[in-house]
Amino acid sequence: MLPDAPQPISASSPSSDGKDLRQIGTGNISGTVFDSNRDVVPGARIELVSPSGSVVQTKIAGSNGQFQFGDLIEGSYRLRVSEPGMKAFTSELIPLRPGEFRISPPIALAVSGGETSVVVSGDKEELSREQVHIAEQQRVAGVIPNFYSAYDWNAPPMLAKQKVQLSVRGLIDPVSFLAVAGIAGAEQNRGIFPAYGGGIEGYGKRYGAAMANRVSGALLGRAVYPAIFHQDPRYFYKGKGSITSRTLYAISAAVMTRSDSGRWEPNYSQVLGNFSAAALSNLYYPEADRGGSLVLLNGLSETGGNAVSNLIREFLLKPLTSHVASNANGQP
Repeated sequence: MLPDAPQPISASSPSSDGKDLRQIGTGNISGTVFDSNRDVVPGARIELVSPSGSVVQTKIAGSNGQFQFGDLIEGSYRLRVSEPGMKAFTSELIPLRPGEFRISPPIALAVSGGETSVVVSGDKEELSREQVHIAEQQRVAGVIPNFYSAYDWNAPPMLAKQKVQLSVRGLIDPVSFLAVAGIAGAEQNRGIFPAYGGGIEGYGKRYGAAMANRVSGALLGRAVYPAIFHQDPRYFYKGKGSITSRTLYAISAAVMTRSDSGRWEPNYSQVLGNFSAAALSNLYYPEADRGGSLVLLNGLSETGGNAVSNLIREFLLKPLTSHVASNANGQP
């Protein structure tokens, strides 16, 4: 489990000293403040207020425009944002359950024209399309896709349509075909699945099986199941904390993920995607290699591979990835 991220907690669970967790600050609300040109607004004043209007906490947006309120008890809150020369903003009530991690939709403040009013970016489909556009620009060394790394901790979620779109975009990328070719070549060189035989015919069968694995895994684990379970298929770069905490976070992200509402929960999408793709492989792998052991082995290896991939994303890829915004530094 991730040691320093908020986790889902039962509203009625008692703490170790017998207190009701509803009375202990376990919730979190975060977000990002932009201007009307989609540039971040550092130094904006954000007040978290109760329904009665009393100020609960006050924060100043960081250099990346981000803010975060922590240690919040169950209840409802509003965000009140102000910045000299810009129009003020007050959000709708935000309900918060114990242990919930809520991400506010991006707040866009317009330049003041003498009266106070606001422009709030609330078009979910537009924000979702923007997230896909950002992802598609990210390539390691300008070549290898790094579509599923999110360097903005408060990035808005993608809608189901965009999850499918990004998954398909990754599958048809030329680098994807080269990767499958490499996998098939390595399997043939090591004599994996001997029933496929050798030569061009054997290589073609291995290539077809590897491509089927890639397609089923990507569509199920990054599009279909995320749409069903309302989970975000991306890895959210942490970038802060000790090496140990970042390592544990990256590994746990293979089995934990952020929901579209901002809560951390079991990563049903990726784990089910891995094992579903492994089960489908029984349809095209040689008969001698089929069975429950194939499903278990492939499912576990893919999940372990995701953990390794997350470690690489956390510690190596950011400085090598093109088109990462300078203010996208992971966790606030």
